[in-house]
Amino acid sequence: MAKGTVDALLGIVFGDEGKGKVVDFFTPRYDVVARFAGGPNAGHTIIFDGKKFVLRSIPSGIFDEGKINIIGNGCVIAPDLFMAEARELETAGYTLTDRLHISRRAHLILPTHRVLDRAYEAAKGKSKVGTTGKGIGPTYSDKAARIGLRVGDILENFEAKYEALKARHLQILKDLNYTDFDITEEEKVWKEGVEYMKRFHLTNTEFEINRCLAEGKNVLAEGAQGSLLDIDHGTYPFVSSSSTTSGGVCTGLGVAPNTIGHIFGIFKAYSTRVGSGPFPVELFDETGDTIRHIGNEYGAVTGRNRRCGWLDLVALKYAIMINGVTDLVMMKGDVLDGFDTIKVCTAYKKGDEVTTEMPYDTEGWEAVYEEVPGWKTPLSDIRSEEALPQAFKDYIAYIEKATATPIKIISVSPDREATIIR
Repeated sequence: MAKGTVDALLGIVFGDEGKGKVVDFFTPRYDVVARFAGGPNAGHTIIFDGKKFVLRSIPSGIFDEGKINIIGNGCVIAPDLFMAEARELETAGYTLTDRLHISRRAHLILPTHRVLDRAYEAAKGKSKVGTTGKGIGPTYSDKAARIGLRVGDILENFEAKYEALKARHLQILKDLNYTDFDITEEEKVWKEGVEYMKRFHLTNTEFEINRCLAEGKNVLAEGAQGSLLDIDHGTYPFVSSSSTTSGGVCTGLGVAPNTIGHIFGIFKAYSTRVGSGPFPVELFDETGDTIRHIGNEYGAVTGRNRRCGWLDLVALKYAIMINGVTDLVMMKGDVLDGFDTIKVCTAYKKGDEVTTEMPYDTEGWEAVYEEVPGWKTPLSDIRSEEALPQAFKDYIAYIEKATATPIKIISVSPDREATIIR
């Protein structure tokens, strides 16, 4: 029997590309859908049958009743937020307990992790990273410090382990003089979430995934956030705390590099970023506001305004390189329908220096643009490549030539049906 493969679906710039919709679209092709990094700071929005769902920790393949969904060891989980998310899906009629499996090695986000998140941000003053405040960074910090709590810990002598780590956090907060908080009610719901999690398959998911591969089953690895938020390869220090690139698939699920097949890189027809950090293509004018409004560029979890700009080929080509992207997926082409001219960033400049490579120090760089004609045609009702306006086809060809990577899928509206395969 031929072995199965792991295909990865990654946001390859700053996240918020629409990964949830694409995972949901891809799910029928796979036996297993697995999240390998991140936590409830990443919201994946899916719209179908007139309903909107925002998934934070649960893989986007959960809407297909015949598929196994896995939260891998590279993820972090807040039991109270997980419980709320799962109950919402159950209320909508989806069965979860037999199909959603959670790695015992995934780390737990404690209520005090969220307080620490706020305290650390407050201590940075004007140098804030712009975290979501969900406790992600402090949880990964505890993981690296080898003091964290994992899902498997809830099954034995958990209360003592919890109180020990909580006491450690409270001492840190006292030392930071950050004491004006009360987690009493939050903690009650959190502990209810811990008990709720015990209903699910808490298992060694790395063995489960590799057994599936040995049986010839295929796995879709669902990324969170974007490659330029990767802890190693992103715009440090304005990054997440996990490995969001294709390398994180192996470490976050426990699969070998030789099991990886296709690497799908999702990007928008323009650029967005949430939170602080360098963003050379950012538009501060009416054009940026127009893109934000038409594209509904507000965080699915936080509601924060996303910073908007033109497509950044410097960032896109870098992300394609470090991930080994085999196929591109372009989202939200329809947002640019109304523009006579569209700009594309082809290089960065700082003083007399010009570069087409992603610099180590990304602060202070300005975008160098080329202009291409707009298509001035509504795309949202188009369902075939042949029906696309020529100027839009030319825009696709321009990106493919610049990145030396084929765009295999085009999304022209949020609905799951508005997806064109080339």
